[in-house]
Amino acid sequence: MRLSRSLGLAALSFVVALPAVSALAEQTFEADPGHTEVRFGWSHVGVSNQHGEFLVIDSKVTLDPDNVEQSSVSVTIDASSVFTGVTDLDDHLRSADFLDVETYPEITFESTKITQTGEDTADVDGDLTIHGVTQPVTLDVTLTHMGEHPLGSVMDYYSGEWIAFSAMTEIDHMAFGVGEFSTGPITIWIDTEMKESN
Repeated sequence: MRLSRSLGLAALSFVVALPAVSALAEQTFEADPGHTEVRFGWSHVGVSNQHGEFLVIDSKVTLDPDNVEQSSVSVTIDASSVFTGVTDLDDHLRSADFLDVETYPEITFESTKITQTGEDTADVDGDLTIHGVTQPVTLDVTLTHMGEHPLGSVMDYYSGEWIAFSAMTEIDHMAFGVGEFSTGPITIWIDTEMKESN
């Protein structure tokens, strides 16, 4: 399966848009748990499309507006938090047949490179580790917000600087040793709001 969409990670793409802003000191942002989603979808032998998500995600972006290549994204997902809405399927996905969460409790993503592709878009390359196997992946990221949160004037929680982005990628779960049969590519979607923590 894949991260998705915390790998939080993709936030780096928004970093690429910063050169248009006045120089800022390095900033660190952390994902807001209530507004961060990592979803994934796959084809069930071509008969139907199925979806699930991970509910526990810890993501951090260190942003260097003056040197994008020095910015970084780090995401950790609790593999046991996988959720499809079907208890038996969730239990099966957590088992040794798939994620084997007792042996491999975490899914991680560490960025390695950022390439700007547009004013608010970027490719974020990184190492994705699932089931103890690390493979390179590229997140297609779109920055959706940067600056003060629209709710900052009415709720203290939203005060300060925020960034938000959406991202997607595809992975081959077999390359990570997850499952015995291929379902074709798994699509991962990420949406997150991140609050400055420093």
